[in-house]
Amino acid sequence: MKSRAMATLKHSRTHLSFSSSAWYKYTPPPQPHQQDPILSAISEAILNSKTKPLHSSLKKLITSLTPQHFINLINHNPHSLPPHSLLSFFHWLSSYPTFRHTLHSYCTMAHFLCSHNMFPQAQSLLHFVVSRKGKDSASSIFDSLVETRGTHYSISVFDALMIAYTDNGFVSDAVQCFRLVRKRNFGVPFRGCGYLLDKMANLKPAESAWGFYMEVLDCGYPPNVRNFNVLMHKLCKEGKIVDAQMVFDEMGKWGLLPTIVSFNTLINGYCKSGDLKEGFRLKSVIEESGMRPDVFTYSVLINGLCKESRLDDANRLFDEMCDRGLVANDVIFTTLIDGQCKNGRIDLALEIYQQMLKKGVKPDLITYNTLINGLCKIGDLKEVRNLVDEMSTRGLKPDKITYTTLIDGYCKEGDLESALKIRKKMNEEGIKLDNVAFTALISGLCREGRVVDAERTMREMLNAGMKPDDATYTMVMDGFCKKGDVKMGFKLLKEMQTDGHVPGVVTYNVLMNGLCKLGQMKNANMLLDAMLNLGVVPDDITYNILLEGHCKNGNPNHFDKLRSEKGLISDYASYTSLVNEINRTSKDRQRG
Repeated sequence: MKSRAMATLKHSRTHLSFSSSAWYKYTPPPQPHQQDPILSAISEAILNSKTKPLHSSLKKLITSLTPQHFINLINHNPHSLPPHSLLSFFHWLSSYPTFRHTLHSYCTMAHFLCSHNMFPQAQSLLHFVVSRKGKDSASSIFDSLVETRGTHYSISVFDALMIAYTDNGFVSDAVQCFRLVRKRNFGVPFRGCGYLLDKMANLKPAESAWGFYMEVLDCGYPPNVRNFNVLMHKLCKEGKIVDAQMVFDEMGKWGLLPTIVSFNTLINGYCKSGDLKEGFRLKSVIEESGMRPDVFTYSVLINGLCKESRLDDANRLFDEMCDRGLVANDVIFTTLIDGQCKNGRIDLALEIYQQMLKKGVKPDLITYNTLINGLCKIGDLKEVRNLVDEMSTRGLKPDKITYTTLIDGYCKEGDLESALKIRKKMNEEGIKLDNVAFTALISGLCREGRVVDAERTMREMLNAGMKPDDATYTMVMDGFCKKGDVKMGFKLLKEMQTDGHVPGVVTYNVLMNGLCKLGQMKNANMLLDAMLNLGVVPDDITYNILLEGHCKNGNPNHFDKLRSEKGLISDYASYTSLVNEINRTSKDRQRG
């Protein structure tokens, strides 16, 4: 696509296409006195197109028309046809079966449109050309635009080309266009540069956007605080706070004063990186410069304090904000509530919630979810129900987070029926369960001894594309083993391993306990050997489960006395020694 034109390239609406031959070699247009009669015939046909269709007027001529004729028509325009008429003729030619435009005819038309302030139409044509030529074509299209300047030329054609490359995702080509324009001293395409800068700030690593911005500033692009702020925000988002500070410091060198947005962007970056000290230093700089911190400034700093569990400092800063006449919003109140909840101070969180209501600030779903989560953690399900009811009266509908939090809370408090009701409601509303909800339900079902339902729920989890973790598998295995179904436990072990899990000692202990309770000591010893071979290190629980099994099934004398003398068995040697002692005691008893 870079070396030759395609045979037929259709435009989305006008069926534009390039010639199937090599790109047209451009020749200078004829001088005015060398008027081509074909141009007059074409012009007259366009003038009369309202009364006589073009295909009728140009029937004899159309087969001999070339892209050069069209280029000459644009450059000379003998009948001074209006731009829209010539654009319509361009599209008409594009759709004619035997005619193929070339890159030069497209570029000539783009020049003509830009010179007549028809930028969107020129932009559309160049967007099509770029989409067909593809990546790394900036040099060839740029050269064609330079060659076809003709009698019509506007710097905005290079703006249109830069924007076309940017919209097609070819950012490096757009940058190359800018550099080629500067190399030829055509002036700075400000519109194209601004458009590209905005895209680069969103798509590229911020350093690339910053480097390009410095490049265009050096070429006379007018500095703008907004661009500095956008780049700072991008750098902060990428965690590059040192670079963001550098951009902030650079503003003054270009005669710009930072705005409150500039300060807030940097403060937010420092707070998110955990440097609250620098955030508060910048707050002082704001105040010293005659500006006043706004609600966002306080919100960011309060959030930073809450994350560090400095709740008293957060409350003092909140009071300072209120004393300065600033009205706290729902974000600040929710931040304070979340901080108190995470530190287990639910009573203070509820006080802040009441304060929020008194000030007329409406809590949103995030506020309620935060409180519900805090209350579920302390098991206050009664207050949880009150909040859910209050949400409904305020017209707020529980979302996936709300439902998941409730399921987890109910299961942990042993209220499985309420958890299952929530699940049913989620299904009715088309809300899918996530990992947390599935795990909570499996745990609750196992706790209630409903291990078959737990295993069925785990299958649903797997079918939904989620992976149960080791703990979830182990919970279900434990449930089956406690019911004497060790076979199912081993089936789940194999499934775990097939799914890429590496079971740990806790999982093996569950199976070991199941075998020992069934008196299958030979299998239990084989499992111990398997563990050791796999590199799973048994712990004191493993050995004591085994010891318990040997004692109960070997029926030794004075077992309790023996256990009290030896204490917990913590390694393989101690375990082997004690088992041998048990066996000797058992044999002596049999001989006696």
